[in-house]
Amino acid sequence: MLKLEYKPYTLDFKFDAGTSRGVMTKHQVLYIKIFDTDDPLKVGYGEIAPLPGLSEEKYEDVVEQVQRIQNQVGALAIPQNMGECLDLAFKLCPQGFSSVIFGLETALLDLWNGGRKLIFQVPFAEGKKGIPINGLIWMSNKDEMKAQADQKIEQGFDCIKMKVGALNFEDELEVIKYIRSSFEGILRLDANGAFKNNEALKKLSALETFDIHSIEQPIIPRQLEALQLICRKSRIPIALDEELVGIADKSHRMELLRFVRPAFIILKPTLHGGIASCMEWISIANQMEIGYWITSALESNVGLNAIAQFADYVNASGHQGLGTGTLYKNNIASPLNIINGSIYYDQNIEWSEIF
Repeated sequence: MLKLEYKPYTLDFKFDAGTSRGVMTKHQVLYIKIFDTDDPLKVGYGEIAPLPGLSEEKYEDVVEQVQRIQNQVGALAIPQNMGECLDLAFKLCPQGFSSVIFGLETALLDLWNGGRKLIFQVPFAEGKKGIPINGLIWMSNKDEMKAQADQKIEQGFDCIKMKVGALNFEDELEVIKYIRSSFEGILRLDANGAFKNNEALKKLSALETFDIHSIEQPIIPRQLEALQLICRKSRIPIALDEELVGIADKSHRMELLRFVRPAFIILKPTLHGGIASCMEWISIANQMEIGYWITSALESNVGLNAIAQFADYVNASGHQGLGTGTLYKNNIASPLNIINGSIYYDQNIEWSEIF
């Protein structure tokens, strides 16, 4: 018989994490574990980490859903393959609870794979492969952002992602110019919807000279005609992120991408419906020759481990957004390690206790 238990946990940032939507100092998550009562030593773990300001669900509603699911799992059969794990997570939880679905998928896949923090049997999880990632520069004052950039370059990152939209635009241009004075690698920007519709193209034009790889979500979501115009006219490739949140129906997903025609979509299992849901987004994007990469959404190492293994499983190309494991003072200690701009799984390092 299956059994589910959960534990609330508050992650504390090492610094004030600034974006155009505000500053974060803490992140409330739930850890869940699922096991067979006949074999209680084999446990699958998952992380449910709704993100305030982006997730559709509220933390208190997430707790209520987990409590409801807890009362249901005892009557269910133990899944026997990957498809059954993903199907069971979807059946247990309504579509509007993306972070819960992802946590359930992760725990069930972990359990099916033997309770070893092995979500997918991929080279990354065996310590045989590193995944290149972008180094993230958070919003702050100009000097601090320049210092962050220097640190990322010194650490060996050849792809840097910078948050924009919270400072005066001229100050942000100054920081970008500073980065480009010593960095010839890939430079991505993330506006988190901060640009006004009537200013977006002008700002994007001003950014062209800095060889920008892409910019995420230049304007706030659900303004499709304005977004389509920006995608068509901008010389900087546009990537969709927040725009994908809450779009669950496959036909609506296809309509969105067909109409807007972005260069990239950025997939976050916690925000975009979980693992199976992201697989569907990838299938649609491939059909339309739209690029994609996989990004964590401020999960701890428990969720980050699952997302990194997923990125390897789908053969995501280029640099992924998987550098958030170093953000917290009290993260769950894990085998995940970043070396010279890539994330690795060191099988010689043990996980610390989650529950």
